[in-house]
Amino acid sequence: MRLGFFTRLLDDVPAGERYRLATEQIEHAEALGFDTAWVAQHHFDGAEGGLPAPLVFLAHVAARTRRIRLGTGIITLPLEQPVRVAEDTAVLDLLTGGRLEVGVGSGGTPSSFGPFGHESAERAALYAEHLAVLVRAWSGEDLGGGNRLYPPAPRLTEAIWEATFSVSGGTRAGRAGNGLMLSRTQPRPADDPQATLADLQQPIVAAYHENLPSGAVPRIVASRTAFVADSRAEALRWAERGLGRGRLPFELPDERPDGLDRRIAAFDVHVGTPEDVIESLRADPTLERVTDLVFQVHSVDPPHPLILRSIELLATEVAPALGWLPSPEMSSS
Repeated sequence: MRLGFFTRLLDDVPAGERYRLATEQIEHAEALGFDTAWVAQHHFDGAEGGLPAPLVFLAHVAARTRRIRLGTGIITLPLEQPVRVAEDTAVLDLLTGGRLEVGVGSGGTPSSFGPFGHESAERAALYAEHLAVLVRAWSGEDLGGGNRLYPPAPRLTEAIWEATFSVSGGTRAGRAGNGLMLSRTQPRPADDPQATLADLQQPIVAAYHENLPSGAVPRIVASRTAFVADSRAEALRWAERGLGRGRLPFELPDERPDGLDRRIAAFDVHVGTPEDVIESLRADPTLERVTDLVFQVHSVDPPHPLILRSIELLATEVAPALGWLPSPEMSSS
């Protein structure tokens, strides 16, 4: 299992400072042995994600790191010109020494599609079309008029990760032999509002495995929200503040008040001391089948120094208890 860190760039500071802090967090994760670092793409809304250009940001991070693999989680592919994505990722992969991982998805915020000249209802068709062009470009195929991608990037055909909430998405990623990306949380269906995250994601994982081509090596990322602190009281204090800022992602059909416990359950958050978080994560059977476990602090979003401390506790106490081992390069350094 590889260990990853995911930053959403949501600190309550100007954009430039957000980027500096996120870079520092990734550098810190690398120093502690994390295998991967991931960033999301969000357009227009600084409160949602704050990073419209993940490849530009990762080029900057690549110059400040030497080992950690760098991934997009995700590029909103329907809103992109796929040949340009192929060119940018080809160049970036060379600059990183082959460290790039390319996560793609159909996108989330419907209001983002209009400024790009698209309708949100078109997302599925656009995603399939653009992904096919991206793979053809990386594969060195003729893109029209005898034009082929330069620089060539055949390695990137094996670095694709598809994000999905659905069994059909797991089937699609499996058939293509791509990696599967599972979200830190996802909406519960109206007919089963009490479903756990594992209830929703294990069928996706099963469909992925069932559809992998013979001989293909499975690659499954599971993102999870985990905020680890030196005391449970400190962790819960920041969780109450962070989780209280937004609307519940879905309603829990029980009689519990809208308090912290309810919000921790609704946002699928793992929070507390290392022992608390280890126990909570061990209760998620999906994690037994993943190849990459990726942690983020969103939706708690504590201050930067506490994020750095959480990264330390994840690397030194939580992840080892779940079976992660630092790479031999880290062990010998």
